[in-house]
Amino acid sequence: MRQLRAVAEIARRGTIASAARALGLTGPAVTLTLKQVEEGLGLLLFDRTAQGMRLTDAGVAVNQTALEVEAALARLDETVNGLKGLSSGMVKAGAVSTAKYFAPALIAGFKRRHPIIDVRLTLGNREEIIKALGDFTIDCAVMGRPPKGLPVEAAVFGDHPLIMIAGPEHRLAGGVGLSTNELSGETLLVREAGSGTRTSMEIYLGDLIADPSIHYVEFGSNETIKQAVMAGLGIAFLSAHTVAEEVKAGRLVAIDLEGLPIRRQWFIVRRRDKTLSPPARAFLDFVVHSGTQFLPHFPKLYSEAKDNVGTLSEAPQAPALPKRPGTPRSPRSPSSAKGR
Repeated sequence: MRQLRAVAEIARRGTIASAARALGLTGPAVTLTLKQVEEGLGLLLFDRTAQGMRLTDAGVAVNQTALEVEAALARLDETVNGLKGLSSGMVKAGAVSTAKYFAPALIAGFKRRHPIIDVRLTLGNREEIIKALGDFTIDCAVMGRPPKGLPVEAAVFGDHPLIMIAGPEHRLAGGVGLSTNELSGETLLVREAGSGTRTSMEIYLGDLIADPSIHYVEFGSNETIKQAVMAGLGIAFLSAHTVAEEVKAGRLVAIDLEGLPIRRQWFIVRRRDKTLSPPARAFLDFVVHSGTQFLPHFPKLYSEAKDNVGTLSEAPQAPALPKRPGTPRSPRSPSSAKGR
């Protein structure tokens, strides 16, 4: 375990010096441990580069094993505590960034029922949360679509509507039953590649995504996109749960476009091949049975929302946003405003 921990820390930190500090050891001690592992396997685990230590293929395999063993020992510890009748423990939950608008309330509700259990929340875009599930670093995740590349179980706990938003003075605000052709000439503010919201928008737009008159500006967070829309920079396709308060206050409006709102669902997802600790099982059960009450609520997005509900079908690969030479705001080479 000492050798596996050393490999995992070097991979995580990128340098032997940083790994040594994290492990409470000296640099030479960590270097010697790595040398022993590599000599025992007969393979190099890291490439030594100017940018730091980079895992080789063999290193990736050893690091993955180290993470799995560490997770297994943590589960064993929590299971033993559960068998002893202890109600304490740790839940490592993940959530896509769109869920940050209700995740704190969800966790607070769980803590009221289980005050001794700690919850560690990891936020990220869809790709980052799927990677955390794949690395066994989280017990479960809140997301809009279960991943296809992992052995997972998923349960629905609430609706997740997706809408197009604009400022109240925008030319499309107040229109009824508008065609998507009305988007021609608009500037769309979009999330980064890897975001579930970005993928949903690409599927919704379909062939319209290649319209050369539509310009795109990429941002790294929903919050920055909201501020940009309110400033009049453009319009955006977002989860209604991220803009509920602004829509209620009249600072943003939902554009009444054909096929919107798209009614997706929120899922709580866990790996099938990961044994849940008692605290993690309690959290998953809480989300499944009580999660919907913590979702942002508004009675109606716009006048015809009840009869204008779209269904987002799965696609093997979403159409990519086009790369248009000479257009500085194409998402392939965007005006980028990263934020978290």
